[in-house]
Amino acid sequence: MSNCKMPLPVDDCDGDQRWLSIHNRFLSETREKDADVIFIGDSIVQALQHTDVWNDLFAPLHCLNFGIHRDKLENVLWRIENGELDHVKPKVIVLHVGTNNHANTPEEIKDGIIELVEKIREKHPEVYIVIPTLLPRGQHPNLVREKLAKVNVLLKADLDDRPKVELVEIDKGFIQPDGSISHHDMHDYLLLTNAGSKKAFEPVHELLVQLLNEEEPEKDLSLSL
Repeated sequence: MSNCKMPLPVDDCDGDQRWLSIHNRFLSETREKDADVIFIGDSIVQALQHTDVWNDLFAPLHCLNFGIHRDKLENVLWRIENGELDHVKPKVIVLHVGTNNHANTPEEIKDGIIELVEKIREKHPEVYIVIPTLLPRGQHPNLVREKLAKVNVLLKADLDDRPKVELVEIDKGFIQPDGSISHHDMHDYLLLTNAGSKKAFEPVHELLVQLLNEEEPEKDLSLSL
């Protein structure tokens, strides 16, 4: 079995247990806060919380952000199996992870994302799962970019027939005609700037608004007669 489908905590190589402390903070938030939307995943998710896009678009939708820098698929799977989606009743879960699984094949990364989808579905049978595509990375064309692009193609084919699962393409418009990525979109050619976050995540926001509005009960028109 690929390690992408095996729940594993992060190796505490620094000895400060920061990763576990962040996980425990998330557990506390599930008991203290009500959320209509939960974002869970890697550094792309974590960094989003520190942008104007999060404050302007996502915070008003009652979102929690459970992103951890450098997390891989197996780490997010461990976190979910150890309570991060317990004690909550979100209407939508946004999942973004996989860009850090450098040692895995596109097929293994895709299978790991599907494993996470199925684990989320076990815990929340009625939740809507939104999966933004994996972003390109690196200033110039590289093998990691090619791998992530293939993952997106594989995901689209696999998720097409799954109910209440939506793949949102957020990876378009970052690669320029010469093949480069601008630091105006990704300041370190991985994490998004404010401008890059807006370009990538506005389609996610539009879908969330649509889904949350669908969840609102219809008004009883007879009450106004």
